[in-house]
Amino acid sequence: MTTMLGTKVHVRAIRPDDASRLVTFHLALTPKSVYRRFFSIHPKLSEAEVERFTCVDYVDRLALIAEVGDRMVAVARYDRLAGTSEAEVAFVVTDELQHHGIATLLLELLAHAAWRSGITAFVASTLAENRAMLGVFTGSRFDVNTHLECGVVEVRFMIDPKSCAKSERPDVPAINR
Repeated sequence: MTTMLGTKVHVRAIRPDDASRLVTFHLALTPKSVYRRFFSIHPKLSEAEVERFTCVDYVDRLALIAEVGDRMVAVARYDRLAGTSEAEVAFVVTDELQHHGIATLLLELLAHAAWRSGITAFVASTLAENRAMLGVFTGSRFDVNTHLECGVVEVRFMIDPKSCAKSERPDVPAINR
């Protein structure tokens, strides 16, 4: 549990029984937030997406949720790229809690979990207009490389503790399942 701006945020791994909460969370996002996450108008998650997003193996695929009380307020995930030690990451935070450090916290926890599972680098695609998410990456302690093409910023960075540009890896709490 972490306190951010006076609000207690609990982070844990997603579980299959979070399916209905994930649907509710997604429906409450603004169209702008959904577009930034999916790069398209995506008002509703399909049953297949809900299953894929909530059924993870905790090694090659992991999703973390942040909760305030019993309300899901953010989801962050990584998916290992087949046959590599790299994983794609994605984040979405409920609109009213954006810009409060939740994505930064989730990035740190995801990196710690991924590193323990043999993942050495994260990659992400972010719309160039999404300055907040780009700020999460470039403001992190990781040495981030970016490449802009057709309005999409490709982000890549090593999560190896020895590769961190800005500080030593802090102690990160274990993730609850």
